Amino acid sequence: MKISVLGGGPAGLYFAISMKLRDSSHDITIFERNRADDTFGWGVVLSDDTMSSLGANDPVSDRMIRENFAYWDDVKVVRGEKSMTSSGHGFAGIGRKVLLLLLQERAQQVGVTLSYETEISAERIEKLRTECDLVVAADGLNSQTRRLYAEAFKPEIDERLNHFVWLGTHQKFDDAFTFIFEQTQHGWIWAHAYQFDNDTATFIVECSPQVFEAYGFAELSQPESIALCEKIFAKHLGGHSLMTNANHIRGSAWIQFPRVTCENWYFNNVVLLGDASATAHFSIGSGSKLGMESAIMLADQLCSGAPLETALHTYQEERKLQVLRITSAARNSTEWFEELGRYLNLDMMQFTYALLTRSQRISHENLRERDPKWLAAAETWFQGQAGNASSRAPMFAPFKLRDMELSNRVVVSPMAQYKAKDGNPTDWHFVHYAERAKGGAGLVFTEMLCVSPEGRITPGCPCIGASQVADWSRLVNFTHTETDAKICAQIGHAGRKGSTRLAWDGIDQPLPEVDAWPLLSASAIPLMDGNVVPKAMDRADMDMVTQQFVEAVHAADSAGFDMIEMHGAHGYLLASFISPVTNKRNDEYGGSLENRMRYPLEVFNAMRAAWPENKPMTVRISAHDWMGIDGTTPDDAVAISALFKEAGADAINVSSGQTDKAEQPVYGRMFQVPFADRVRQEVGLPTLVAGNIYEPDHINSILMAGRADLVLLARPHLADPYWTLHAAVELGDTEQSWPAPYEGGRRQANTIAERKRSMGI
Repeated sequence: MKISVLGGGPAGLYFAISMKLRDSSHDITIFERNRADDTFGWGVVLSDDTMSSLGANDPVSDRMIRENFAYWDDVKVVRGEKSMTSSGHGFAGIGRKVLLLLLQERAQQVGVTLSYETEISAERIEKLRTECDLVVAADGLNSQTRRLYAEAFKPEIDERLNHFVWLGTHQKFDDAFTFIFEQTQHGWIWAHAYQFDNDTATFIVECSPQVFEAYGFAELSQPESIALCEKIFAKHLGGHSLMTNANHIRGSAWIQFPRVTCENWYFNNVVLLGDASATAHFSIGSGSKLGMESAIMLADQLCSGAPLETALHTYQEERKLQVLRITSAARNSTEWFEELGRYLNLDMMQFTYALLTRSQRISHENLRERDPKWLAAAETWFQGQAGNASSRAPMFAPFKLRDMELSNRVVVSPMAQYKAKDGNPTDWHFVHYAERAKGGAGLVFTEMLCVSPEGRITPGCPCIGASQVADWSRLVNFTHTETDAKICAQIGHAGRKGSTRLAWDGIDQPLPEVDAWPLLSASAIPLMDGNVVPKAMDRADMDMVTQQFVEAVHAADSAGFDMIEMHGAHGYLLASFISPVTNKRNDEYGGSLENRMRYPLEVFNAMRAAWPENKPMTVRISAHDWMGIDGTTPDDAVAISALFKEAGADAINVSSGQTDKAEQPVYGRMFQVPFADRVRQEVGLPTLVAGNIYEPDHINSILMAGRADLVLLARPHLADPYWTLHAAVELGDTEQSWPAPYEGGRRQANTIAERKRSMGI
């Protein structure tokens, strides 16, 4: 193949090397606008995993790179006068200039043609496209090729909030990758520092837009800006200066990180590589690492024997998914630093843990593998904060709301069963909830218990009122007598989402007209075309439904429930008032968020007044309607939670979505945790969270980082009623109690698990 590579950075060079190693007959030329030894960064970070891939691909360049590495195993966090170090992280740094020179040398060894100080215009790119079999655009985050064929590549560039400047120093940071957080007169400013050769370290300074503006960095020259950074970080620099190699840039050299994504990575015979196709924030590692790994896969596909179109398509589909995992982690890390103000008041132990796990790539058990001593200290700290003299994992820490004391932080999430008869719970409900109470969770939620027959979602949904007290009492009494679990009644009204079929008969589909019942909602908007059109509630309707909620609360108290939750999420009746998607009223209950919250707060206050003072009450909210600015947003969720806190809510159960069928949710592992985290930190109220959480690792990471206080699992508890007991076995926790009749099972499960661990299974 005749191949032109646009851009002589690490990705372009390594691709050319990889192609030549697979077939030396390829005619490959690299075109670079700068001189061979020009570079505008400092160090490049490469992980152990990346180096393993490079070693398998080309042992020669791998050896050349390793001989110039600066290694570190520790991450050190310095905040003001306090510092904390954890180990086992396994990274290495190399100077970007050295890396480029080594890759240039290797490229020449294998026969790649290098053309420097060569400007490539749009016309030249188009000409190369017609002359070559393949054009590889490795021309960086400001890729001219990507701009030229923007209609084909469909790029999106998201300029992030924080400002940063890439500096170097001869101060030694050779003992750890160091994060330094300094509080100044204008707010917090921080540095990412790491050694990359014997006498030079990268020193990236970052701050929020507010601090950037307050210091006037945009108006300062580079020398003035550097001098100010030297003053801020003087005690960490040991008399050494900060240096820039960005003199070619006009102005201060501070930038905001551009997050680049592209819908397509190739067009005809042009393919994007490295930062041209996708960027990963510097806080999780190196774009060079990502680009070099992509270069290996691209070379593999091009040399697979498949037609060019097939090879490029396979490369795009497979590598794009791998890069998405990294860029998603990078997004999490980026946003953590953008929201740093939430976390700076955390205890140093929790702050360090939150920083280490910010991207979600490093999990709780992964930290145990890296530094078991440090993690054990963190777990002991967490248990101590919970008033427990223990070193068990965070999920097994006790928790208290008012007079309700939970033995652990695992919660069985509300899950509709659709097995009620005429609004009454059946033996199915007793067995379902009793089994999960026996399974070790600290708290068990009922599904939404409806305040009236007209408030049901389906004919199979249960109610709670005077006539259901006996059935619910039987369940509560069993739970209290036979298990350590507490039990919560989630109380709600379906609103416009009512009068629908059982889930397995067509979820949200309307009942036959003969079986349907009238509905109420904030506005007369049906759930879907063909569903019952609800009546927009008038004052009499509001008073009637409020009284139904109060009667439900009295019934829950009579049944002995430990806690109640008002369901104000997912488009049900109370949520229909809160969301602007479903509330189109023009009276005092519509319009502004304050007005839309008026009726839900009326109901909350009436419920709280009817519920015993010593028992807790929570509220479930939809923190995001997933409908852009037209719906409830995470910003709104903070204001909504603050209003419920003021009214006396003990915690907020943070959920999202299910408001309207036009939603466009973004799912992923623990996808609702950021909403709960924000509410917890900004409102100062405990939070509960669910949403694609299914491993002990997830729970422990969420709790230890202070992102929520209780963690709800739904589907895992459908698959395994004894999920918590089995999780304890998996973690080697022998303190977890089992029901007395199951003691033999506990001993055997722990023995088998210990045997597997000893065998390395």
